[in-house]
Amino acid sequence: MKKNALLFFTGGTIYPALEILCRGKTDISMAAAGGICLCLINRVCNHDMKAKPMSVKCFVGSAIITAVEFVIGMIVNVALKMDVWDYSSMPLNIMGQICVPFSMLWCLLTIPAMGICALCEKHIAE
Repeated sequence: MKKNALLFFTGGTIYPALEILCRGKTDISMAAAGGICLCLINRVCNHDMKAKPMSVKCFVGSAIITAVEFVIGMIVNVALKMDVWDYSSMPLNIMGQICVPFSMLWCLLTIPAMGICALCEKHIAE
C-alpha cells in the first residue's frame, strides 16, 4: 500500500510538472493520470513482465499510458467538456483524445518511468 501511494504521488507530481514545462499549463486530471500510469507501469512492466525485452516493456507502457489518457480524456474532455487537451489536429488521432505520435512518445517515456518505479521500490524497501 505504501509503495503504491508513493508511486501514485510521484507520478501525480512528475507528469503535471512535465506538462507545465512543455505546454505551460496542466490540469488536476493530469495528476490523476500520471499517478495511475506510474502504478500500472510498475505493476506490469517492472513485475509481471520483468524478464521481457525492453522494447516489449516500452510498447506495453505506451499502451498503458495511451489507454489511461483515452479514458481520462473521455471523462474530462468529452463528458465534462473541460477541453484539457485536443489532438484533433494530430495525425492518426481517435476523437482528439489520443494519437499515434504521442503514443510513440509514451514508448520513450516508459523507460524513465520504469526507472522511477525502481527507485520508489528501493526507497520503500530500505
